[in-house]
Amino acid sequence: MMLKDTMLYLAKQDGIRAFVSHNRAARRVARRFVAGEALDEALDVARALNREHISVSLDHLGENVADAAEASAAARDYITILERIGGEDAEANISVKLTALGLDIGAALCRENLALVLARARDLGIFVRVDMEGSAYTQRTLDLVLDLHREYANVGTVLQSMLYRTPDDAEALIASGVRVRLVKGAYLEPPSLAFVKKADVDRQYVEVMRALLERGVYPAIATHDEEILVEAQRYAEVYGIKRARFEFQMLYGIRRDLQEQLARAGYNVRVYVPYGTQWYPYLTRRLAERPANLVFVMSNALRG
Repeated sequence: MMLKDTMLYLAKQDGIRAFVSHNRAARRVARRFVAGEALDEALDVARALNREHISVSLDHLGENVADAAEASAAARDYITILERIGGEDAEANISVKLTALGLDIGAALCRENLALVLARARDLGIFVRVDMEGSAYTQRTLDLVLDLHREYANVGTVLQSMLYRTPDDAEALIASGVRVRLVKGAYLEPPSLAFVKKADVDRQYVEVMRALLERGVYPAIATHDEEILVEAQRYAEVYGIKRARFEFQMLYGIRRDLQEQLARAGYNVRVYVPYGTQWYPYLTRRLAERPANLVFVMSNALRG
């Protein structure tokens, strides 16, 4: 837990971010977890995964914009991604961050930008996942998604099992027919809001996962935890939940063997493929989640 807290703290340090982002060895290592810095590179990865019968969720990395012009530019970038997906007939959807669309500036601005993205995605028949950021944004994210879902059925969001509030949030989203991606959580949260022990996070993950499998709308079970993956498969089989009713999601560069194994077994599998120049915060959160990722990074950096 100390390692995770340290890595998540480093993710917020601008000086370290600037140094690492321009370090050749670090950039090389980041390519294990980030598809590249350009959309063309991300689409190349998407096509390769599609050939393995694996779907994709594209994420243009970036968050916490400072002014309305940046937020509008982010919305245009998301629309460009949608149009490229539609034009190339890729089996892909997109993930968006509300802080990139102006949530820190104002809820009205963010809603306007998100609605533009959702409208174009609806025209193209593409689903849009609103990523969940730190707990300071949880309620605002859910409020906005639930509001816009009344008009745009192609929007869903993410819940983090580490937060105490998540079972109640899951019930609200299930009742409204909103698609949910369930994750454990990759942000540094206070003990007043989130479980500290991994066992508690895992227990709540399984609890919420079962509810989503039973009553949710095409939930995404997003984890690399093999015990939880086995439990999801067991639970679905025991309760007659068809494989077409849910999907497994994993991160680009992590456990490719599991991704391919599940796809070959006939499960729907989607890989979250991030790309862009702002890869440092994303990378540090991935390192915080799994010590094995940090070992990989250090061994590669030493060779560089």
